[in-house]
Amino acid sequence: MVAPHDDAPITTSKRTEKTAQAAENIADPKGSSLVGRSVTINRPRHELYVQWRDFSQFPNFMENVERVEMIDDVTSHWAVKGPGGSTIEWDAIITQDQPDSLIAWSSADGADVANSGRVEFHDAGERGTIVTATILYDPPAGILGRLVAKLFQREPAIQTRRDLRRFKQLMETGEVATSARTTKELEEETA
Repeated sequence: MVAPHDDAPITTSKRTEKTAQAAENIADPKGSSLVGRSVTINRPRHELYVQWRDFSQFPNFMENVERVEMIDDVTSHWAVKGPGGSTIEWDAIITQDQPDSLIAWSSADGADVANSGRVEFHDAGERGTIVTATILYDPPAGILGRLVAKLFQREPAIQTRRDLRRFKQLMETGEVATSARTTKELEEETA
Protein backbone atom coordinates (compact mmCIF):
# COMPACT_ATOMS: atom_id res chain seq x y z
CA MET A 1 0.00 0.00 0.00
CA VAL A 2 1.33 3.42 -0.96
CA ALA A 3 1.13 6.22 1.61
CA PRO A 4 -1.03 9.13 0.46
CA HIS A 5 0.85 12.25 -0.65
CA ASP A 6 0.06 15.40 1.29
CA ASP A 7 0.72 18.50 -0.82
CA ALA A 8 -0.62 20.97 1.75
CA PRO A 9 1.84 23.63 2.92
CA ILE A 10 4.07 22.27 5.66
CA THR A 11 3.14 25.22 7.90
CA THR A 12 -0.44 23.92 8.12
CA SER A 13 0.64 20.69 9.76
CA LYS A 14 -0.54 19.97 13.29
CA ARG A 15 2.65 17.95 13.83
CA THR A 16 5.19 20.22 15.54
CA GLU A 17 8.18 18.54 13.88
CA LYS A 18 6.77 19.51 10.46
CA THR A 19 6.24 23.17 11.43
CA ALA A 20 9.73 23.23 12.96
CA GLN A 21 11.04 21.99 9.60
CA ALA A 22 9.27 24.89 7.84
CA ALA A 23 10.99 27.37 10.17
CA GLU A 24 14.35 25.69 9.50
CA ASN A 25 13.90 26.38 5.77
CA ILE A 26 14.13 30.12 6.46
CA ALA A 27 17.64 31.54 6.20
CA ASP A 28 18.53 33.69 9.25
CA PRO A 29 15.25 32.93 11.06
CA LYS A 30 13.93 35.74 13.27
CA GLY A 31 10.68 35.38 15.16
CA SER A 32 8.82 32.72 17.09
CA SER A 33 5.34 32.76 15.51
CA LEU A 34 5.03 30.89 12.22
CA VAL A 35 2.53 31.75 9.47
CA GLY A 36 2.22 29.90 6.18
CA ARG A 37 -0.25 30.43 3.36
CA SER A 38 -0.47 29.37 -0.29
CA VAL A 39 -2.54 30.45 -3.26
CA THR A 40 -2.69 29.23 -6.85
CA ILE A 41 -2.54 32.06 -9.38
CA ASN A 42 -3.31 31.57 -13.06
CA ARG A 43 -0.15 33.34 -14.26
CA PRO A 44 3.35 32.14 -15.19
CA ARG A 45 5.93 31.86 -12.42
CA HIS A 46 8.21 34.45 -14.01
CA GLU A 47 5.50 37.16 -14.07
CA LEU A 48 4.62 36.56 -10.43
CA TYR A 49 8.25 36.59 -9.33
CA VAL A 50 8.97 39.86 -11.18
CA GLN A 51 5.90 41.57 -9.69
CA TRP A 52 6.69 40.33 -6.16
CA ARG A 53 10.37 41.31 -6.42
CA ASP A 54 9.32 44.96 -6.92
CA PHE A 55 8.67 45.64 -3.23
CA SER A 56 7.56 49.22 -3.92
CA GLN A 57 4.38 47.69 -5.43
CA PHE A 58 3.35 46.00 -2.16
CA PRO A 59 0.99 48.82 -1.05
CA ASN A 60 -1.06 48.01 -4.18
CA PHE A 61 -2.15 44.69 -2.72
CA MET A 62 -0.94 44.54 0.89
CA GLU A 63 -3.54 46.32 2.97
CA ASN A 64 -1.33 47.29 5.92
CA VAL A 65 1.82 48.20 4.02
CA GLU A 66 2.10 51.97 3.77
CA ARG A 67 5.37 51.97 1.80
CA VAL A 68 8.49 49.98 1.00
CA GLU A 69 11.56 51.88 -0.12
CA MET A 70 14.57 50.15 -1.63
CA ILE A 71 17.81 51.31 0.00
CA ASP A 72 20.02 49.15 -2.25
CA ASP A 73 19.69 45.85 -4.18
CA VAL A 74 19.12 43.78 -1.03
CA THR A 75 18.00 46.21 1.69
CA SER A 76 14.54 47.77 1.97
CA HIS A 77 12.83 50.03 4.50
CA TRP A 78 9.27 49.08 5.47
CA ALA A 79 6.46 51.17 7.00
CA VAL A 80 3.42 49.14 8.05
CA LYS A 81 0.18 50.10 9.80
CA GLY A 82 0.07 48.79 13.34
CA PRO A 83 -2.76 48.46 15.85
CA GLY A 84 -4.45 51.64 17.00
CA GLY A 85 -3.29 53.75 14.05
CA SER A 86 0.41 53.38 14.82
CA THR A 87 3.09 52.87 12.16
CA ILE A 88 5.80 50.26 12.61
CA GLU A 89 9.02 50.60 10.60
CA TRP A 90 12.05 48.38 10.04
CA ASP A 91 14.73 47.48 7.53
CA ALA A 92 14.76 44.07 5.83
CA ILE A 93 17.58 42.30 4.02
CA ILE A 94 17.12 39.79 1.20
CA THR A 95 18.89 36.60 2.28
CA GLN A 96 18.08 34.49 -0.79
CA ASP A 97 16.96 35.46 -4.27
CA GLN A 98 16.50 32.73 -6.86
CA PRO A 99 14.81 34.22 -9.94
CA ASP A 100 11.41 32.69 -10.69
CA SER A 101 11.70 30.41 -7.61
CA LEU A 102 12.02 32.19 -4.27
CA ILE A 103 12.73 35.37 -2.36
CA ALA A 104 13.73 35.17 1.32
CA TRP A 105 14.34 37.99 3.78
CA SER A 106 15.20 38.77 7.37
CA SER A 107 14.67 41.95 9.36
CA ALA A 108 17.80 43.89 10.24
CA ASP A 109 19.05 43.68 13.80
CA GLY A 110 17.16 45.96 16.17
CA ALA A 111 13.88 45.89 14.22
CA ASP A 112 10.75 46.74 16.24
CA VAL A 113 9.16 43.61 14.79
CA ALA A 114 11.70 40.82 14.31
CA ASN A 115 10.62 38.88 11.22
CA SER A 116 11.90 36.67 8.45
CA GLY A 117 10.41 34.53 5.76
CA ARG A 118 10.29 33.40 2.19
CA VAL A 119 7.94 33.44 -0.77
CA GLU A 120 8.20 30.49 -3.15
CA PHE A 121 6.87 30.10 -6.69
CA HIS A 122 6.10 26.57 -7.96
CA ASP A 123 4.56 25.47 -11.25
CA ALA A 124 0.98 24.24 -11.00
CA GLY A 125 0.72 22.99 -14.57
CA GLU A 126 -2.17 24.45 -16.54
CA ARG A 127 -3.49 26.10 -13.38
CA GLY A 128 -0.56 28.55 -13.23
CA THR A 129 1.70 28.95 -10.20
CA ILE A 130 1.47 28.10 -6.52
CA VAL A 131 2.72 31.01 -4.42
CA THR A 132 3.62 30.07 -0.84
CA ALA A 133 4.48 32.63 1.83
CA THR A 134 6.14 31.43 5.05
CA ILE A 135 6.72 34.07 7.73
CA LEU A 136 8.30 34.01 11.19
CA TYR A 137 7.66 37.04 13.40
CA ASP A 138 7.64 38.32 16.97
CA PRO A 139 4.59 40.47 17.63
CA PRO A 140 5.35 43.82 19.23
CA ALA A 141 4.44 43.75 22.95
CA GLY A 142 4.34 39.92 22.93
CA ILE A 143 1.06 38.09 23.57
CA LEU A 144 -0.80 41.32 24.38
CA GLY A 145 0.40 42.83 21.10
CA ARG A 146 -0.76 39.75 19.22
CA LEU A 147 -4.25 39.98 20.77
CA VAL A 148 -4.53 43.69 19.95
CA ALA A 149 -3.30 43.05 16.38
CA LYS A 150 -5.88 40.28 15.96
CA LEU A 151 -8.62 42.54 17.28
CA PHE A 152 -7.70 45.24 14.74
CA GLN A 153 -7.28 42.70 11.90
CA ARG A 154 -3.54 43.47 11.69
CA GLU A 155 -2.29 40.05 12.75
CA PRO A 156 0.11 38.49 10.17
CA ALA A 157 -1.82 35.20 9.87
CA ILE A 158 -4.95 37.12 8.87
CA GLN A 159 -3.10 39.62 6.68
CA THR A 160 -1.05 37.01 4.81
CA ARG A 161 -4.21 35.21 3.68
CA ARG A 162 -5.86 38.47 2.59
CA ASP A 163 -2.75 39.85 0.90
CA LEU A 164 -2.18 36.67 -1.12
CA ARG A 165 -5.82 36.79 -2.23
CA ARG A 166 -5.36 40.44 -3.31
CA PHE A 167 -2.12 39.54 -5.12
CA LYS A 168 -4.04 36.83 -7.00
CA GLN A 169 -6.75 39.34 -7.98
CA LEU A 170 -4.19 41.89 -9.14
CA MET A 171 -2.23 39.39 -11.22
CA GLU A 172 -5.24 37.66 -12.78
CA THR A 173 -7.49 40.67 -13.40
CA GLY A 174 -5.22 43.71 -13.20
CA GLU A 175 -7.02 45.16 -10.17
CA VAL A 176 -7.91 44.39 -6.58
CA ALA A 177 -11.65 44.09 -6.04
CA THR A 178 -13.03 46.18 -3.21
CA SER A 179 -16.44 47.27 -2.03
CA ALA A 180 -15.02 50.46 -0.54
CA ARG A 181 -14.79 53.59 -2.63
CA THR A 182 -11.33 55.05 -3.03
CA THR A 183 -10.48 58.70 -2.39
CA LYS A 184 -10.18 59.17 -6.15
CA GLU A 185 -13.70 57.76 -6.71
CA LEU A 186 -15.14 60.02 -4.02
CA GLU A 187 -13.45 63.07 -5.61
CA GLU A 188 -14.85 62.13 -9.05
CA GLU A 189 -18.39 61.87 -7.60
CA THR A 190 -18.25 65.36 -6.11
CA ALA A 191 -16.67 66.97 -9.19
